[in-house]
Amino acid sequence: TPALWAVQDADTTIYLFGTVHMLKPDVRWFEGDVKAAFDRSDTLVIEVAQGDPAKLATTFARLATNQGDPPASQALTPQQSARYAAALKTYHIPAEAMERVDPWLIAINLSVAPLLQLGYQQDLGADKLLEAAATQSGKQVIGLESAEEQLGIFDALPRKVQIDYLNATLEGLPEAEKEFTTLINNWSRGRADALAKQMNDSLKDTPELAKPLLLDRNVSWAAWIAQRMEQPGTVFIAVGAGHLAGKGSVIALLAQKRLIVNRIGKHR
Repeated sequence: TPALWAVQDADTTIYLFGTVHMLKPDVRWFEGDVKAAFDRSDTLVIEVAQGDPAKLATTFARLATNQGDPPASQALTPQQSARYAAALKTYHIPAEAMERVDPWLIAINLSVAPLLQLGYQQDLGADKLLEAAATQSGKQVIGLESAEEQLGIFDALPRKVQIDYLNATLEGLPEAEKEFTTLINNWSRGRADALAKQMNDSLKDTPELAKPLLLDRNVSWAAWIAQRMEQPGTVFIAVGAGHLAGKGSVIALLAQKRLIVNRIGKHR
């Protein structure tokens, strides 16, 4: 019973559903209120709609490749460097390849690696399954951002912030399994406030990340929703669950715009 909300007026309904981008095969969620809301919708809106794979690969290579800065490993203290080398070895990530990419990509790789070892799969992420279901049923699929815009947020981070992001990721690796298990439990039971607190706590050591990755995007998405409410139809919006609860969330921003957001169904 993941959290689900709706914004409605006389001729428009917009459902808001928070996703998790990696899941295990045994997690059941696409049923009940969520499935019913999806089936009623004409359009699916996700963070980034799937585009041309070749174009995406070119964009990714351009934005993620280190453009002349020293390798990330050279910006670390001896203690950080030892932790970094150990993590690369543990998760079988080639150190040579990481010398050629930006620190933000290394941090993302290290965030994902322990979850892959635990059996979580990116192709089972809620957004991926929703996009596949929408395509199969002939629904329109819209991306709130292009892949270039989303990757560009990371690429635009100052180098110091990227290094801080990398070190925060390294420091959090020993707790990765516990933290993600708690996140999945909160998500699957619809505990939106607990999930928001956990997500916010994870960014407290890197506040420079919270604004571009979370808050600024929330502002943009809330504005999109407010504008979309002026058109008739039924829309199912699925974005990362951390964007839909807590201070500065999309839902809080919609309330500031005098749009009434109602929670649907029960949570445990």
